Amino acid sequence: MAKVLVEIPRVGLVMESARLVRWLKAVGDKVSQGEPLVEIETEKSVLEIEAAIDGELVEILVQPDQEVNVGAPIAWIDDGLAESAARREPEPVTAAPASAAAAVLPASQAADAASAERVRSSPAGRKLAQAHGIDLAKLTGTGPGGRIQVEDIERAIAAGKAPQAGQMLSPMRRSVARVMVLSNATVPQFTVSLAVDWTEVQILRARFAPEGLSLSVNDFLVQAVARTLIEFPLVNGIFVGDPNSPDAHIRPASGAHIGLAVVVPDGMLVPVFHDAEKLSLKELALLRLDLVERARSGRLRQEELCGATFSISNLGSQGPDQFNALINPPESAILAVGRMQERPVVRDGAVQIRPISVLSLTVDHRIVDGKIAADFLGRLVAILEGGDWKAV
Repeated sequence: MAKVLVEIPRVGLVMESARLVRWLKAVGDKVSQGEPLVEIETEKSVLEIEAAIDGELVEILVQPDQEVNVGAPIAWIDDGLAESAARREPEPVTAAPASAAAAVLPASQAADAASAERVRSSPAGRKLAQAHGIDLAKLTGTGPGGRIQVEDIERAIAAGKAPQAGQMLSPMRRSVARVMVLSNATVPQFTVSLAVDWTEVQILRARFAPEGLSLSVNDFLVQAVARTLIEFPLVNGIFVGDPNSPDAHIRPASGAHIGLAVVVPDGMLVPVFHDAEKLSLKELALLRLDLVERARSGRLRQEELCGATFSISNLGSQGPDQFNALINPPESAILAVGRMQERPVVRDGAVQIRPISVLSLTVDHRIVDGKIAADFLGRLVAILEGGDWKAV
């Protein structure tokens, strides 16, 4: 037989490790390519990792609640194929025992892993405790076997056991911090802004409402951005390499893969609308409702958080009039959408009241110059104000 390793994949640019939540298959079970195999908890979400091949799960190397690095082996699958001389099974990798979980982590995380291992606690409880700077060792759990639950953490918060000076960063907050530092330090960015009139969009939203199609402004934004990216492929590219090297180049994207920032407790997630240029407004609306709901409940799949070429940040009706967003590497652009307000504008020589927002496009200056950025934003506004929409 030929055995193939199952490894922890990297989800996002700065993911370093993940905690195994539960196995969805047992040793001896048959698995199919694309079938959910295991749940892992990253700094962003709980994800299902799918089997990459057909076969039988023959060995599990990592147990629930253990934390392991990206690329670490977690199981063996027998693909049922006869092994050839050219394809020899690698040396077996044995699982680290529970007491040695810290050994597979970077030194900076070893102490946290060892501490969490000594104190039985739920993943959600650990997150909440980290966010509020609570030492789990000082709490008594009320769950099975003394396991510390979310309710125990909440009681500790209410009782004032959290330290008053400073607050520990949650895993998600650390992830956001690393990405933003990387963005600010490595990507030369500039921003151009332009106002957009939402009148035509609002008319179309009202027209479809009686048909049961609840369209959001974000649905129009995603479709309009996708169409504009296809017209301006440079904005949809990714800078690769050292700019001082002759090997540096711009890698074109295969389609418009648009991330939409979603606010979640203690941070944000950016689920991705893959190949958005192919989707109608109805398809985008249904997909948006599904992605946002699962983002807020921590149930996004791995591929739904990866592969974006452009992002949109819309803080909604309670957001600021205008703001600039930082690019999410390795993407090359992000659109910040200011809140919609009724404002006086001049149309056909007369003052009218229209719903207006300010759009701010931030781009990677290594790829996009001012003229291209301005043309891109102008075309986007033109589509939003009078585009020929693909509705259904």
